[in-house]
Parts: sequence; structure tokens; C-alpha cells
Amino acid sequence: MTATSFNLKGKVAIVTGGNGGIGLGMAQGLADAGANIVIAARDTQKSTTAVAALGKRGVRAIAVSCDVTDAASVTAMVAATSKEFGRVDILVNNAGINIRNPVHDMSLEDWHKVMDTNLTSAFLCCKAVHPEMKKAGGGKIINIGSMLSLFGTAYAPAYGASKGGIVQLTKSLAAAWAADNIQANAVLPGWIDTDLTRGAREQVPTLNDNVLRRTPAKRWGTIDDMSGIAVFLASPASDFVTGAAIPVDGGFSALG
Repeated sequence: MTATSFNLKGKVAIVTGGNGGIGLGMAQGLADAGANIVIAARDTQKSTTAVAALGKRGVRAIAVSCDVTDAASVTAMVAATSKEFGRVDILVNNAGINIRNPVHDMSLEDWHKVMDTNLTSAFLCCKAVHPEMKKAGGGKIINIGSMLSLFGTAYAPAYGASKGGIVQLTKSLAAAWAADNIQANAVLPGWIDTDLTRGAREQVPTLNDNVLRRTPAKRWGTIDDMSGIAVFLASPASDFVTGAAIPVDGGFSALG
């Protein structure tokens, strides 16, 4: 294996929710490896800022406004990508939300909102990019799961269910599209320092100490910690890796 195994020059990556947090960390890694980037998100101001920063890394980057829960919007996003770049090689399904409530206090509306944003959106985006990847001779799909793909929690039933579903969807994609030379894998981030987890720390005062106590690395992850796994799973280096769910968690899940 050589450095060229990780070279993404000329490739085109769509990153949903890529204007901040884990998605932005992955987009930065892909850009540094040479990929052109499409940020697909609803917050146009954040996307504009992210695109400007990515462009300084020597690649082309654009923002496409997209509601990933809406099939027509997703189709339009992929069409815009194909029109701009002529191809789609990499899809990172990162868009996600969490609504914290135990099952007995969670409304059906909130359940659907989390499931649609976290899981159904991944299905829609994968289905939409499949023809473009097949036409290009292959592709890479990276679905973002969670530690809650593995563990249960009292206050995030919809989030946990959606992230468990991401792993199973990933396995189905790997089996269905192997013949098209499309590899699909899931990344399971541990506790990463983002706007989302900062909000969680405000709501749960003991969270920070609990995370540090449980994580062998004795720190929170950063968005930069997500760059390497993104490049690996998007590059030829992972051509024989598909259907996997890979923790990036500082050893959190190693403790069982």
C-alpha cells in the first residue's frame, strides 16, 4: 500500500450536515486528500462559511441547500452535484438530530422527526446517489452511527433506534451493491466535542466527568479525529472493507 491508496484527487464527495461538527471534520479530511466537496445542509450561512474554509484547502467546494428528509430535495441535491462536477464518488450520511426524552414522555411526532432525519435520510441519499456511483464504476458510502448503535440509554430511544438502524442499513447496502463496486461502511463516533454534545453537557452536568472516566483515552474527541477514518473509508485503501461498523471513540466501546 502506498500514499496513492489514500489519494482522492478528482473525486467528488457529498457530506450531509457537513457545515459543522463531525461532518465538517470529515469534509476537511476528504478535502485534504484531494476530494471536491458538496456540503448539503439547510443552514445556508453555516454552509457558506464551511465552503469558504474548505476552498482554502485547494479543492472546489460548493453548498447545496437540502432537506435530507424530503425525497425531492435529495434528488435535486444529487442532480446539482452531478451538474456541477459530473460525478458522485463519495457520500457521507452525517445529518442528524437528537431529542432527549424517555420513551414514556416521547411524542410520536418527535419519534418520527428523529427517525426521518437520522435514518430515513440516509436511505433517501443512498438511493439517490446509487445511479451516479454505478455510472462512475463504483463508490463509497460512509454512514454515521453512534455509540448508541451499540449501547442503550434511557433518554434517547429514538436516537438509539435510528443509529442502530444505520448499522443494519449499512450491512444491507454492502450486500446489495457489492456487485456495483460500492462499499458501504458505518462509523460509530464516541463522545466528540461538538455543538450538539456541548448542549448535552449543559443539560446533564455529570456528563463530562462520566465521559472522561469511561473513555480510556481520557479526553473528548475532536472533529479532527474524524478526518482519518473518512479518508480511509472513502479511498481505495478500503476497497475490501464493506458492511463494517467502526468505532472512533478513544476506546469507549472497548470496555463493553
